[in-house]
Amino acid sequence: MTSQRTIGYLGPHGTFTEQAVLSEPDLADCDAQLFSSMPAVLNAVETGELDLGFAAIENSIEGTVNATIDTLAFSSNLLIQREVVIPISMELLVAPGATLDSIETVVSFPHAIAQCRVWLAEHLPNARHTAANSTADAVELVAKAQDPTVAAIGNSLAGSMYGLAELSNSIEDTEDNQTRFVTVARHGVPKITGHDKTSIVIFQRDDRPGSLLSILQEFSARQINLSKLESRPTKKGLGNYCFIMDLDGHISDAVVADALKNIMAKQADVKFLGSYPTVGNGSSEVRADANAAWRSAEDWLASIRSQIND
Repeated sequence: MTSQRTIGYLGPHGTFTEQAVLSEPDLADCDAQLFSSMPAVLNAVETGELDLGFAAIENSIEGTVNATIDTLAFSSNLLIQREVVIPISMELLVAPGATLDSIETVVSFPHAIAQCRVWLAEHLPNARHTAANSTADAVELVAKAQDPTVAAIGNSLAGSMYGLAELSNSIEDTEDNQTRFVTVARHGVPKITGHDKTSIVIFQRDDRPGSLLSILQEFSARQINLSKLESRPTKKGLGNYCFIMDLDGHISDAVVADALKNIMAKQADVKFLGSYPTVGNGSSEVRADANAAWRSAEDWLASIRSQIND
């Protein structure tokens, strides 16, 4: 009999992270353990306490979730297994009877507050903003306090779960707000599907003019699209940066493997974060054409080499 897999994610119950986990049937069937921070989730996977970790890594408004990407880049050897993207709708949640005029403090996860700053400036310009470990943590705090001067930003799932009233909905500043989550494990790279993404961290060996351009040209020459390129401080001194990259394709693709091999050999150290199925198929046709061209070139070279005398 196979034991049930364990998965950890940001708690308490009612977070957007939990909403994303529940959207994936196989993940929803795992034995769930909740943690107070995303680094704590990832560290529990690293030490073997959990089989899987699940954490937010990017938001369409606020960008990268640094706590997650920094842990993956600098503090662990975990591998991304899949990505999950869900729409994010922020609600202003209050104790029953509270009104906009009564609210003096808004509490939530910092990323959630940042995603609603325009709405907050217009409707609650004098309210203080207080950080919580998660949106659900904020909702739970407001529910326990039952204070009409305090509101939480969270989702409707948490509001229903903790008995709060929805004072205003969809208060995020931008339509089509989405958050991307990743599942991570200690071992294993998912098989190629044809709709894949590879995530890496590039550590340049020499900071010299044109060094980043040389790295990018390895991808351009092979028609490999970069869907993300972001610099992050390495924590080793001012001006010392690495580059977080997401690229279309799988490490099993000859062109992707060749590009990374050349970068590793000539220009930089490469930390592999994973090749995994991507949401959507944005560049699949371009990737397929590039792979076909690469195979044709390999066949051409093999036909010439076959003529070499023994």
